[in-house]
Amino acid sequence: MDHSTPDTPTFALVSSATPSGSEVAPQQLVEALGGENLSPDLTWSHAPEGTRSFAITLFDPDAPTGSGFWHWVAWDIPATTTSLPLGVARDDASLVQAHNDFGNPGYDGPEPPAGAPHRYQFSVHALPVPTLGVTADTPHVAARFAIFSQQLASATFTARYQVTG
Repeated sequence: MDHSTPDTPTFALVSSATPSGSEVAPQQLVEALGGENLSPDLTWSHAPEGTRSFAITLFDPDAPTGSGFWHWVAWDIPATTTSLPLGVARDDASLVQAHNDFGNPGYDGPEPPAGAPHRYQFSVHALPVPTLGVTADTPHVAARFAIFSQQLASATFTARYQVTG
């Protein structure tokens, strides 16, 4: 849902580590691919009026699971926050992070099988509530339902990664 008008700047998300349309930066990859498994720096701007918190998601729609792969689901980021640094810790107390599809809390980077490139969709979601009311023990599907069913707006960029050979 886009709440912008011609006079209102659009809700936007960027990363200097992994710019939109680029290849995922090596430091964001899992260690098995030579990476450092660090979440990228993220900065957002022009959140819609009424935003009381933010959530972050990272999704690979190309994973061979039939339903994609969730690398990161985080929420309860205060509305005064407009960025996250490189390498958010799994136990960072400034936000709540679900267990991802690897089974780990917080961020885990790309690790696609060899073959076609995969797209990685980084999103920030503006929420009208200060807290989702779900804990880190909540399955990420329930947290995502709470995020997507309430969001005022979202901003997304896509990067890609491919393992060849």
